[in-house]
This record gives sequence, C-alpha cells and structure tokens, in this order.
Amino acid sequence: MRRLISLLLVIGLAIFSSSALAAEAKVFKVYTDANSPDNHYIASGYMGDYGDVSMDDKFMGDPNSGSTCIKVAYSAKKMQGQGWVGIYWQNPANNWGSKKGGFDLTGMTKLSFWMKGEKGGEIVDKVVVGGIKGLYPDSSETAFGPFELTDSWKEYTVNLAGKDLSYISGGFSWVVNADSNPQGANFYIDDVKFIADATVKPETKKQEEMPFYVYSDRGSIQNHFISSGYMGDTSDVKIDLGSIEDPYAGSTCIKIEYNNNVSHGARWAGVYWQNPANNWGGIDGGFDLSKATKVTFWARGEKGNERIEEFKIGGLLGEYSDSDSAGIGPVILTQEWKQYTIDLVGKDVSYILGGFCWSTNIDVNPEGVVFYLDEIRYE
Repeated sequence: MRRLISLLLVIGLAIFSSSALAAEAKVFKVYTDANSPDNHYIASGYMGDYGDVSMDDKFMGDPNSGSTCIKVAYSAKKMQGQGWVGIYWQNPANNWGSKKGGFDLTGMTKLSFWMKGEKGGEIVDKVVVGGIKGLYPDSSETAFGPFELTDSWKEYTVNLAGKDLSYISGGFSWVVNADSNPQGANFYIDDVKFIADATVKPETKKQEEMPFYVYSDRGSIQNHFISSGYMGDTSDVKIDLGSIEDPYAGSTCIKIEYNNNVSHGARWAGVYWQNPANNWGGIDGGFDLSKATKVTFWARGEKGNERIEEFKIGGLLGEYSDSDSAGIGPVILTQEWKQYTIDLVGKDVSYILGGFCWSTNIDVNPEGVVFYLDEIRYE
C-alpha cells in the first residue's frame, strides 16, 4: 500500500510539474521587474537621437505590478539631428545582427505590454517586434502604432499570430519622434511579455475608413505615413512639419525648403511619406485604401510661381511593392492656398506604402523653392 501511495505521489508530482512547465511555456517575459531572472533581452539598442533619452528600469514610483517599472524621459532636443529616438531590447546586448543569439518564440501569438504617460497625450510612433537585420537577421518584423498614451496604465497588444518567430533577437522596441512630442515626453513601461494565446488569429489588412490623413496637424494621432523617404539631393531639403506660418487649417502646416546647392549632384530632390519610416518596399507595411477615390491636399508657394514637377502616391517597388501609383504635375503654385486633387478612380490602392510624395528640380527652380502643404488626405 505504501509503495502504491508513493507511486501515485510521484505520478501526481510529475503531472503537476509537467502542467506547471506547460503553463510557464505559454509566457515568455521581456521585462517583469528590475533584475528579475525571468527577464529576457537587454535594453541596449539605442537609435536616433540617443542623446535625447534617459531610461531607468528600476523606477519604483507606481509600477503596474511588482516593485519596479521602466521610466523613459525624452527631451526632443534632436541632439543627433534625427528628430526621433528608440530603444531595442536585444539578445545578446548590442546585437544588430552581427552575433548569433535571439530566441525561438514559435507558438507565441501576441506581445502584451503596459504603458502610461506622465501627463497623458504622449504619442508613441510605434512598437516593434523583430526587425533586426545583418548577418543573423530576425525571422520577421511586426510593428504596432501610432498610439496615444493616457496618464493611467493601459495594456496594449501586438498581434503576432501567423508570424515567423523562429529567430527573434530584437524582442521589443519603441520609437517616439519630436514632431509628435515637440515638448518631449516622459512615459512608463511595465510587464512586457510574449503570450501563446490560441484565440488570437492572424490579422488581415482591413480597408481603412475615409477620410484617411497623411497629414492633419503636427503630432496628430490622425497622421499616417512618415516623411522619411528623401531622394536626389537629400541635403538640399529641409522639412518643418510644425510650421505656424499661415496654415490652411488647424495650428500647423508643412514647410518645405529646397535650395540650389546640388549637394549630391542629382539636380533634383523629393520626399516620400512612407509606412513604416524608411520603407522602400522591404517591409510589409502600408494600408488598404481601397475605399479612396481621390487624394486631396492644399499647397501654396512662398512667392508664387514655384514649380513642383510631380505630386504622387504609391509607386514604391521591392519585395512589398505598392499596388499602384497616381500623380499630377507639373504644378505651378500661387502665394494663396489652393486645393489639388490626385484622381484614384480605376487605381488599385489596396496596398500603399508610399502615401504621398513630391519632387522638383533645380532647372525649373534655379533659385531654390519654399512651399507649404496642409490637409493631405485620402477621400
């Protein structure tokens, strides 16, 4: 009898242990508390204006759970001239794809994390899982955002169902930018973890509702796409996304300055608004804008008679290409605001990474050009 009881106890403990391991296997933690042995990845991958950010991963003031959380302070001073900043949690530390590391997260279907702002209204450009390139690249990249924080803790999730998570060295990253947070931003992060939730199904791109903004106002949560795709004589272009010089609507507009330095010998320049930033077709991003029949925007020149060779949407090529393109031009601007329209009837705009762009050249603007844009949107 004693042997039978002992055997049953051993079997019971084995079953309990197996169940506990199975339960543990459903969660893979990035950050739970400072110095926790359950933490994976290291917050080592500083990007952009790294001089603008300080981080305390042992902050004890009002964590979401446990005894600590992560406090991030962003000054938006643009100390490295980038206008944005981000941090990657990497494995091993400082691994941008040059070392073999990472984890096999196959079976995980979502990333869960909690965030709050110090004041509320802080805008996070994106949160990213994966995306490290190099000799040992991550097996996938998934981005979520933008989103606006409140002054209370809130859970956010990134859908990872159907993604290849077999090798992830960049487990978690966030990005904020100065245009969305011109006064800087203090925010908090806690309880970052991967979860294997069988109820989460792969996302499909939904048709976006209209109107769908490329630019509404500086820092607006309505804005989609990022003015990151500089072309031609890139050093000859300066963009201010928060100009207060007579905006058409709202409190700001876009001011664009193109000088005649021919800094790279191209004799022309242009800029794409992309999703995600700097995406020339190498990343699965963009939006399904099938409900749109046109793009409208307002433009004016500083003096009048400025010639823009083309205003355009779509046209990016690569592994993930835009589904179509459309444009107008050349356009001769006036000093007064005027609305322009790009006709999309008959165009396939079901997958658009390059939401808007302009281009011009020094031959038609020998003295350079200053012009303004506002209220760029799909309708």
